[in-house]
Amino acid sequence: MTIKHSYKGSNVALITPMFDDGAVDYESLNNLIDFHIDAGTSSIVSVGTTGESATVGVKEHLKIIKHTIEYAARRIPIIAGTGANSTSEAIELTQEAKNLGADACLLVTPYYNKPTQEGLFQHFKLIAESVDINQILYNVPGRTAVNMSVETTARLSKISNIIGIKDATGDLAVIKGLVKSCPEDFLLLTGDDATAVDFLLLGGHGGISVTANVTPKELQKVYMTAIAGNADLAKKANKELTSLHQNLFVESNPIPVKWALHKMGMCSKGIRLPLIELSSEFRPLIENDLKELNLI
Repeated sequence: MTIKHSYKGSNVALITPMFDDGAVDYESLNNLIDFHIDAGTSSIVSVGTTGESATVGVKEHLKIIKHTIEYAARRIPIIAGTGANSTSEAIELTQEAKNLGADACLLVTPYYNKPTQEGLFQHFKLIAESVDINQILYNVPGRTAVNMSVETTARLSKISNIIGIKDATGDLAVIKGLVKSCPEDFLLLTGDDATAVDFLLLGGHGGISVTANVTPKELQKVYMTAIAGNADLAKKANKELTSLHQNLFVESNPIPVKWALHKMGMCSKGIRLPLIELSSEFRPLIENDLKELNLI
C-alpha cells in the first residue's frame, strides 16, 4: 500500500463542536477525536465544509487545526481543510497547516469566482508547487458553483504531491472517468454518502463522510466491505444507514449532523450564523434514525 492509499476507507469530515453562543467547545472536540480513534476511522478532516470552515476566521481556523493535531498526537492522521477562493490565501493556509504538522491538506475548488478549467489547474498547481505537503483536491459543485472536469483532475494527478480527490458530485460517471484517466495510485474518495457504496464498487478507495460523524464504526465496515468488492454484503450493511445518509442533508450540512450529535450527547447545539440549528419540522426524522440505530 502506497502513502496515497493511507486514507483508504472511511475518513470523517469532522464537525467543529460549539457552545450555544458559537464559541468552539474544545473539550467536546477532544471527545470526538477519541470517539473516531476508538471506532477505527481512517483519518479526520479538520475544518472542512462540515467543520464550518466558512464561518470561522483564519486565526481560529488554524487554532482548531492545531488543537486537533496536538490532541490526536499521531494516533490518527489529520487532513487539514485549507481551501480558499483566493489562491494566495489557500497557499498561506496550506503552509500553516504543514507547519502545524498536518498529514495532508484538503483543497476545495475556488468558490464564488467561477474559474475556468485552466484557472483551476493553475490554482492547484501553484499551491502544490508552493507547499511540500500531500494535497487532496475537493470537487463539490453543489456548493462552489464550479465543477472541475475529469480531464482537469487527470492533469493535476500527474503532480507528485497532489495525491487524490474528494469527489462530491454524486455522479457515478465521474468515478468511472477518474478510474480510467488517473494513475492507479491516485486516491479516489467520495464525498457523497448516498452513492458511496456504488462509488467504491466502481474502483474508489474510500470516502470523506458526514455520516461517519454519527456511525463511524458501522460506516468503516460498509466501506471496507465495498472496497473488497463484496457488493451484496456492503449494500446490505449500508441499507441500515440509508435513511441517515439522506436525512443528514434535509438542510444544509452541517445543520442536521450537529443536531444528531447533540441528541447523542456528544456536543451542544451550537452552530454559527448564517447557519442556524435544525428546523423543528425535521428533528423527528433525525431522532427516529438515531433510535432505529440504537444511538439514543
